[in-house]
Amino acid sequence: MFNINKVYTKTGDAGETGLGRGGRIGKDHPRIESYGTIDELNSIIGLVRHFNSQKEESVKRDKFDLILANVQQRLFDVGAELATKPDFKKEEDLTLKESNVLWLENVIDEMNEDLEPLTSFILPGGGIVNSFLHQSRTVCRRAERDIVRLSRDEEIGPYVLAYVNRLSDALFVFGRWVGAVMGEEETLWQPGMNDPDNWKWND
Repeated sequence: MFNINKVYTKTGDAGETGLGRGGRIGKDHPRIESYGTIDELNSIIGLVRHFNSQKEESVKRDKFDLILANVQQRLFDVGAELATKPDFKKEEDLTLKESNVLWLENVIDEMNEDLEPLTSFILPGGGIVNSFLHQSRTVCRRAERDIVRLSRDEEIGPYVLAYVNRLSDALFVFGRWVGAVMGEEETLWQPGMNDPDNWKWND
């Protein structure tokens, strides 16, 4: 466990930051971008959990919160792994495992059983939980791109990318599931649809 007694340290005023276990790098380094985006993603999932808790009480609502709570914990594991350079890692450090990826796949498969097959792409929106899930999906994809960029130059754990990739798939399914189970709308993309003629609010 960490013991955090002071929020500001003044050590980052020159544009560098400390890493887990030691070492300092610029705040614009791909490693910082990677776990910074993971932190952003975790914040949005916190919003999803808050608005999910405002839904009518049900077993599925509470199970969904349990899933989201686990994802938030796992994202801190991802961040901790990304915040530690390979030459500073110790055997006891938190690391992602294949079982974490498989767990997400099991969640996706079970949620898909509640869904009708897709006939088109989905437009983000439809409800507040759904909207934040779509935002979290796009941020998760950006995190994946950041991690890929980092992995070209530095070693990362073997399951970090797989977990983040699978999570972006899961967040898409979560959005569809919320629409199907919790009554939020799902708007399908209509390719090449005509522009509306009745858009003028003074007509």
